[in-house]
Amino acid sequence: MGIVNIPNNDFQGDSEAGPEEAQNADELPTCLMCVCLSGSVYCEEVSPDMTAVPSLPKETLYLYARFNKISKIRNSDFADTATLRRIDLTGNLIAEIEDGAFSKLPHLEELTLAENRLTKLPLLPMKLVSFNANSNRLKSQGVKAAAFKVSWQKLTSLAYLYLGNNELAEVPQLPESLQVVHLHNNKISAITDETFCKGNTSHYIRPNLDQVRLDGNPVKLSQHPNSFICLQTLPIGWYN
Repeated sequence: MGIVNIPNNDFQGDSEAGPEEAQNADELPTCLMCVCLSGSVYCEEVSPDMTAVPSLPKETLYLYARFNKISKIRNSDFADTATLRRIDLTGNLIAEIEDGAFSKLPHLEELTLAENRLTKLPLLPMKLVSFNANSNRLKSQGVKAAAFKVSWQKLTSLAYLYLGNNELAEVPQLPESLQVVHLHNNKISAITDETFCKGNTSHYIRPNLDQVRLDGNPVKLSQHPNSFICLQTLPIGWYN
């Protein structure tokens, strides 16, 4: 993106730093290489290449840093921006996220990490409503890490979960708050009566979960007729 000068002092970078003084995007003031506007920071397809999360104005609410070359999320990246409500890092090269990277974001509701290189998931903030990690390299052992399981049990507001196009061998533990879960195009070969429901009772109904997607997995849903008995709708998609 081109240079953008914003009159709001809270979101204006150091205007004296010219292009000749910086070797790459990570050395430029954020609001010179990105667009900072009304609490939103847009750093999309930055040139020269952006390889790390930029320093953000303290009052940032929404960060869109899509289609860059960020490879790692560090604990310090969001330490000073507790106001964040949405982070979108789609289309980067993220392979590692330090466990505390999102722990100081009490208001974060939407986190998108789609189209990256993650093999495991980090500890997630408790107020999260939507989490999208489609098209990564997630494996079941990475999703079932101890730190993530503890976080998962506390995710009482999570309504939308997108884990399609990964390498999951089984369905992860799902919080009761979920409304939508997409697990298409993974390596899930089996489910049980406990995966979505409670196999020891026919009276249990899961009223919130109204969209499940499992197409593109080797599992044969016809072999598990009681696995969805607690749901109000059957899984969507095309199945053999």
